[in-house]
Amino acid sequence: MIIQPANRTNSVNEYYFSRKLQEIDEMNRQGEKVINLGIGSPDMAPAADVVDALVHGAQNPDNHAYQSYKGFRDMRMAFADWYRKYYQVELDADHEIQPLTGSKEGILLLSLAFLNKGDKVLVPDPGYPTYSSATLLTEADVVPFDLKEENGWMPDFDALEKSDLSGVKMMWVNYPNMPTGARANLQLYRKLVDFGLKHRILICNDNPYSFILNEEHLSILSVDRAKECCIELNSLSKAHNMAGWRIGMIAGAADVIANVLKVKSNMDSGMFKPLQLAAVKALAQPASWYITLNKEYQERKKLAGDIFDMLEVSYDKSSGGMFLWGKVSDTWKNGEELSDFILKRARVFITPGFIFGSNGDRYIRISLCAKQPVLREAAGRIKKSLGIGGLCHGSWC
Repeated sequence: MIIQPANRTNSVNEYYFSRKLQEIDEMNRQGEKVINLGIGSPDMAPAADVVDALVHGAQNPDNHAYQSYKGFRDMRMAFADWYRKYYQVELDADHEIQPLTGSKEGILLLSLAFLNKGDKVLVPDPGYPTYSSATLLTEADVVPFDLKEENGWMPDFDALEKSDLSGVKMMWVNYPNMPTGARANLQLYRKLVDFGLKHRILICNDNPYSFILNEEHLSILSVDRAKECCIELNSLSKAHNMAGWRIGMIAGAADVIANVLKVKSNMDSGMFKPLQLAAVKALAQPASWYITLNKEYQERKKLAGDIFDMLEVSYDKSSGGMFLWGKVSDTWKNGEELSDFILKRARVFITPGFIFGSNGDRYIRISLCAKQPVLREAAGRIKKSLGIGGLCHGSWC
């Protein structure tokens, strides 16, 4: 190329799944027909009236202009109503909610709005890789904090208090946790709020999985004084089967939202109005929508558990979210070795845990975003290719 990339691009790599999907696509072009159990992209359809709202909205010629940077007020009101109904959180739709092009956008917007070069950000290990990537792209410093199985995948506050917190400006948390499936409780959220207030750290809770295999819907914003130090990201991608629609939101104190809007309004020109009209319908779905959705995910989780049992992978049957996370046996050097072995021998892709941080090195993750027959076929391939009770891998036997 005739110019050099910005130095900040040297701090990040192409997203793991972007690269892995290219590898899988190449295998499929060669006739391998790989079953992908890696990515959490819901395969079920949104509610019918949600799709109808999108179609009818797009047919209205008045709905194709630029939209408000703050989003259609009816959609902001719908988010506020949803939070009141399910999380018991009161939000000012005009000042405490900002719609996003998917909650992933919010991770970067928050980083751009609040981080300077040399600031520090507490990032969970294991955790969503985008937390680190957004931090590095703003030339801030990533400070990993451990999540360990023996501690229920919760932050070790004693260790955090003993660590050097000078310069720490933000902390990312995510419950129900991705990738581990650990659930939050109000005690954890109270500890996080107290920690943020004590050390003047913005606690950023990424909360897209609270309706998936999780009966108690919790928001960190329900804790007293949370808005003084916390924000929350949420999304329609997971619980409403709308991942490709890219509709999310950020909620928090008015001054935080104002600074996010300051950045966002210089980066895009609003969300397509029919998408916003459809979001209003999605957020108004009855409780039965989530019940039906979770019945399906529960069945898929059992099938994913069967695969882990076959592979002698230990896992928590009570976990939430749309993934199953498990620890590989000592037969394998790490989760990546088992993942690569299964891909090569059974043509089934299961995510290795190392991509979420060093604490995920001995783990693998199965996405529940595959229909039951696909999960059964994956189990059959693994059984046929590897054999029950006879896993051999030293020479790819």
